[in-house]
Amino acid sequence: MQTHTSEAIVLRHVDYGEADRIVTFYARDVGLLKGFARNARSSRRRFGAALEPFAEVRVQWKKARGEGLVSLQEVELEDLRAALRTRLEALALAAYGCELVEELFGGGAPHPEVFDLLRAFLDALAGDGGGPAVLKLLLELRLLRAAGYVPHLLHCSECGCAGGEAVLFAAARGGRLCLDCGGEAVLRLSPLTLGTLARCLKTPDELFTGFRFGAQTLDEGAALLADALRLHLVRPLRSQRFLERFTAFCAPREVR
Repeated sequence: MQTHTSEAIVLRHVDYGEADRIVTFYARDVGLLKGFARNARSSRRRFGAALEPFAEVRVQWKKARGEGLVSLQEVELEDLRAALRTRLEALALAAYGCELVEELFGGGAPHPEVFDLLRAFLDALAGDGGGPAVLKLLLELRLLRAAGYVPHLLHCSECGCAGGEAVLFAAARGGRLCLDCGGEAVLRLSPLTLGTLARCLKTPDELFTGFRFGAQTLDEGAALLADALRLHLVRPLRSQRFLERFTAFCAPREVR
């Protein structure tokens, strides 16, 4: 069978049997790729650290008979992102970003722009790319756009008006809603937050530095994006629950 070579990012892996490993990648040319790494655990010489989550690699693989896993022939490590692995919060965010990509873009079609976006996100986590809340907001917003799920931000999704000092939001109804159309929509947001998110969509996907958001924008933006993502995810993300617990644990506590 023909050997294929793909530029890829390791999303996760699971151990299989006594010596093998099943690895999930997101490849620039083919999208989601799941491969069988024979003897990956019994011999470090064959794959080394190239199967570690969040690593950027060059994968040589062959199609197996039928559908499902491909056979991994060789995996060459390009970037381990070692600096990312020294901070628990960065690891938690990286796991969340990778799981989100797998859930939104696991249908088989390649999305090179998603590969580039995930690479830039992981690079920002490994470097000094900004605060975790900012990075998470930018990633979620841009992935929603790549998936074609961006809600209305600047105009009411039902009547088209753009005015008002306060607006409502419901992803299931298309996004932004004016007070007249909103009814029982649960999210009440500042137009400034929606305008800020709309401007973020005009910036390059690979840019994660230089953004400064106020606390209100971060809080409201996080609530808006959580509402939008719930509409398109078939299940809660495991990494999201861990990230929420970690964030709550690290939050400043009131001294009594």
